[in-house]
Amino acid sequence: MSNSAAAANASLPFPELPKTNEGKRICQVVKVRPEHLEEYKKVHANVWPEVLGALRKAHVVDYSIHFFEPHNLLIAHMRYIGNDFKKDMAGIAENEATKRWWALTDGMQESFVPGATGSESGPGWWLNAEEVFRMEG
Repeated sequence: MSNSAAAANASLPFPELPKTNEGKRICQVVKVRPEHLEEYKKVHANVWPEVLGALRKAHVVDYSIHFFEPHNLLIAHMRYIGNDFKKDMAGIAENEATKRWWALTDGMQESFVPGATGSESGPGWWLNAEEVFRMEG
């Protein structure tokens, strides 16, 4: 994350939401189209405040996306600290800024989810990865 993006992110309001659990770790994977990599990085250096707000409102924290160059993979990792995952994810999907964000970024990606057509429709866009090891503390 660029310094300007980190500063902008730090200045965003973080709603005082009740922490309902220690969090469910989520890891997801999608492929970035090589010709869109630099554009993808550029837009993610300045994620729209409304999109970040929708994620926070939905109890998503510690969210990061990593690029794995040999295979053009984007690997997302986040924690969900709410207690109604389905409802909170629906709230993100209903957010107008998020819909515009997905319209901007989906074309930069290729989904591994069979039958996926975009973030707004179908069976999902990012493929969930199974956790096979965790070390606590």
